[in-house]
Parts: sequence; C-alpha cells; structure tokens
Amino acid sequence: MRLSPSNTVPISDDALPATAPFPRLLPRLLLIGGGVGLIAAFVLTIEKIALLENPAYVPSCSINPVLSCGSIMRTPQAEIFGFPNPLLGIAGFAIVTTVGAALLAGARFRPWFWLGLQVGVTAGVVLVHWLIVQSLYTIGALCPYCMVVWAVTVPIFWYVTLRNLVARNLPLARTLTDYHTVPLTVWFLAVVTLIGVRFWSYWSTLL
Repeated sequence: MRLSPSNTVPISDDALPATAPFPRLLPRLLLIGGGVGLIAAFVLTIEKIALLENPAYVPSCSINPVLSCGSIMRTPQAEIFGFPNPLLGIAGFAIVTTVGAALLAGARFRPWFWLGLQVGVTAGVVLVHWLIVQSLYTIGALCPYCMVVWAVTVPIFWYVTLRNLVARNLPLARTLTDYHTVPLTVWFLAVVTLIGVRFWSYWSTLL
C-alpha cells in the first residue's frame, strides 16, 4: 500500500509512480553513464602513469592551449587526496555501473543502500564542480576526459536524487519529476556558458 504524500517514510521500488523516470531510465543511466565514466577515468589513469614515467610525455588529450590534460595533470588539484583523482573515478564509477546492471537484472535495494548511493553521488558531484571551478579559474585549461566525467556525473547525481525524493514521498518530488529534464538542461547550459565565456578570447580566434 502506498503512503500518503505527507508521509516521508520510504516506499519500495515497486511502489514508485509509473510516470517517474524510473525504474526504466535510472538503471540504464547508471549502467551506461557509469561505464562511460569508468572508461574515462581508466584512460586518465593510464595517461597519468605515462606522465609520471616520462615527464616529457604529451597526453593524448592535450590538443591545444585550452584543451590540455597535461597542464591539469601536473597540478596539485589533480591529486587532492595525495593520489591521482582518476582512481576515485575508477572506484566510484565501478560501483555505479554495478548498481545499474543489478537493477536491470531485477535487483531491489533497501532504503539504506539508496542513502549510501546518494552520499556517494553527492560527494562526486561536489568534487566535480570544485574541479570545474579550478579548471576554469585557477588552472586555465580543460581536460576532455575530465569533461566526459563531468557530463556523466551530473545526470547520475540528478536522477539518483530524484529517485530518492520520490521514494520518500516528498511534496516537491512530483513537480521535479514532471519537469525532470529542465533543471538538467539549465545545469548543462550554465557549465557550457561558463566555459565559453572563460575561454572566449581563444575560441574567437578559431572563428
């Protein structure tokens, strides 16, 4: 039996509204988005190892003065916990990918599991936005593989959060679910705009 909207006790996956962007979208997003993020993090790790072995190595993602992984990999921001950031991505995206595969296989997780996943994706999206700010305004360069990680982390966070809000029957959840693509679109446009404005002096030379 489904609880009333005023009750914030978690409901089961089977009781989620049929109109919500789950359970069909979320498992596929976790599987595909997690897989893409995992590949990007793995490639970044390989590139970082190559750079450590040979300081003169030019990473494959160093394309021009703006799109330059090498510039970022040599900064303290690339190792904020004392080891390369991509190792966090490998661990985190491996978990996300596994959860997506499990959901597609019919697995059902308890509320405490979803809470733990929420903590993880929230930490991930906070770290990603800190790195965005550092890339734009401190380092002054962009890493293409890192931007792939940014692009998949945001929707993973958004839809896990939506799922948890709906599962707790919070009043705001219905509105957010009905227009779930709007905040996500605005979010991406904001980041793209910041990138465009920050490096406009370079982009304009390519026109």
